Amino acid sequence: PAPKVPEDAAAAPKAAAVTPSGLAYKVLTPGTGSQHPAATARVTVHYSGWTKDGKMFDSSVARGEPATFPLNGVIDGWTEGVQLMVVGEKTRFWIPAALAYGETPRRPGAPSGMLVFDIELIGIE
Repeated sequence: PAPKVPEDAAAAPKAAAVTPSGLAYKVLTPGTGSQHPAATARVTVHYSGWTKDGKMFDSSVARGEPATFPLNGVIDGWTEGVQLMVVGEKTRFWIPAALAYGETPRRPGAPSGMLVFDIELIGIE
């Protein structure tokens, strides 16, 4: 089943933490690990992404298969955000356009503006 749209997709709640770059996040489920991935680590995650109007544009959860990739090969908001996580943690990120695909993405089909992602860190290679 597809994950349901976060009720706070339009904007980060006041309780969310915000990094100096403008990345906002809130831990949904605390992790069990103690190690944080490096920016160059390969990670395995389950994730779902929505635009701020609540439209899901991508989800490994809906596909039923986690994704593995190098953290330095994704949007800046992911590279920064996933480094804050430990294995087993599930976090919601509000990623400003500047750390995502921008207000007018150059990549065909990429979503524009602020994006919301729920990311679960499954493993670090």
